[in-house]
Amino acid sequence: MRAGLSQLYIQGLVSGILLGGLFALMALGFSLMWRFLRVINLVHFGMILLAAYLTYQFARSSRLDPWIALVFTIPLFALVGAAVQWVFHRFHVTIFNSLLVAFGMFVIIEGVIRNVWGADFLRIPGDVSPYAVMSVSVQGVALPVTRLIAFGLAIPLSLAAAVFLERSYIGKALRAVAEDPDVAVAFGVNFRRISLLVAAASGVTGAIAGTLVAVSGTLFPNASQEWIGIVFAVVILGGVGSPTGAVVASILIGAVSGIVSVAWAPAAAPLMAFAVLILVLLWRPHGLFGRTPV
Repeated sequence: MRAGLSQLYIQGLVSGILLGGLFALMALGFSLMWRFLRVINLVHFGMILLAAYLTYQFARSSRLDPWIALVFTIPLFALVGAAVQWVFHRFHVTIFNSLLVAFGMFVIIEGVIRNVWGADFLRIPGDVSPYAVMSVSVQGVALPVTRLIAFGLAIPLSLAAAVFLERSYIGKALRAVAEDPDVAVAFGVNFRRISLLVAAASGVTGAIAGTLVAVSGTLFPNASQEWIGIVFAVVILGGVGSPTGAVVASILIGAVSGIVSVAWAPAAAPLMAFAVLILVLLWRPHGLFGRTPV
């Protein structure tokens, strides 16, 4: 009995940690835009959901592997991300107003999805995409393949982003802009061009996350609303603009959620995730890896 219960807790912990990989992918682009471009880009969640639905439509119509959809979703959402940032920059949208404008765009995307695909639950047929039911067993612990892929992508992408921000010219320019935009521009930083690149990269991470959402299970128009709270918690807990912080925070929140889902109830997992957020912020107000207020 105790051995079975212990195995159940281990399964919940491992599943939660792996789920954190998907949250990290969702949070990465959102976090970078918030810190370095001073945009709270809720459109990011709409793009993830739209990418998921486009992946679903591609796989269902073509009967091809859904991962092939990345061939067109990556460049498409890179352009969409850059276009949204161009609008913010062109009209000098402040960080607070960006939240309102982006929320409006988010609602429009969600409405378009509902009108095109309906409000029913949709899933890629199992004979086209078997990934949702595939798992690897290690010592009796099931590791879902889609979560393994998400985790395996989140780690290298976050590390690459951290190295890029630390060592590249664009990364140093972004950090300078985050410290003092006016001085950075005065020293020759082309903020407009760099901001479009960052927004495009954010769109790419959204496309990848959307594909993972599509192959992981069921789609429905309100799915993105469930991600927003968790991703906000990940970004703030890890430190706004910190790629490594996003991964660590995602793992922490995923682990807590997995344990609570087993010990209490799945519905209680978000409550404990935010309890962890509050406790950590009382200790480190700018997050685990945050340096300066935003």
